Amino acid sequence: MITHFAELQLQTVSISGVKQFYSELLGISVLFEKENEISFRPTEQFSLTFKEAAEPLAPAHFAFEVPWSEFELVVSRLAGNGITLLKWPDGSTVEESETTRNVYFRDGDGNLLEVIAHSYIKEGVLPPEGEMKILYLREIGFPADDAVDFREFVADLLGLRIDKAADNFAFAIGGTAHMVIPSKQRKWIPIAMVALPPVMSVTFGVSSLDYINEVKVKLTERGMKSRMEDGRLSFQYKEYPVSLVVTDFPEALLERLGLPFAK
Repeated sequence: MITHFAELQLQTVSISGVKQFYSELLGISVLFEKENEISFRPTEQFSLTFKEAAEPLAPAHFAFEVPWSEFELVVSRLAGNGITLLKWPDGSTVEESETTRNVYFRDGDGNLLEVIAHSYIKEGVLPPEGEMKILYLREIGFPADDAVDFREFVADLLGLRIDKAADNFAFAIGGTAHMVIPSKQRKWIPIAMVALPPVMSVTFGVSSLDYINEVKVKLTERGMKSRMEDGRLSFQYKEYPVSLVVTDFPEALLERLGLPFAK
């Protein structure tokens, strides 16, 4: 099964600008840096990489999960570091419900970032890492021409669970990883930003090589090309390159975290 997001690779127009934002303002450690590429390590189980590209960028959306008890501290640090929190129509910056708190902001390339906390995620299971107290990457947005068709395909191929399904939106969930699947006609909240497909590559951490082989068989049955190299299965669906790799993320942690969809 899918346990988590292991890697997200995006484009940027400025390596130095990305370093300033993620390292200096968010306090996320640099994993490695080259002339045209930089990678960050928000958590032990996840890496965020940017490659320089001389072309227009479509903003991506992704969200970091933080502990419920640390949410106010993280938001205070964002504001204290000069990061502008995006406002809802009523002028508020924090969206709250009984079980969820979240804020949105943008990096220098226009990517829509979110910090989110859920009261049902048990603390003390995963260590909060860095100044941002990040537990894991919870969400990545996958805008689609047909949100229903997209979610049904990935749910069947990857064994994901669907939540909050509508004609123009859904979550497809595996472990801590939430694929956010909006129609391209549905704009990202809270600033009504058009949901364009970003140029990105996503790697899911999975629990076993048996699972990878099962997905490979499904791809072959659907007539889809895939590549297996060094234990990593790679393929492309619609605009999105996807990889699966076995990691040491303990599957047993999912239930301990209190995730509603944990097996």
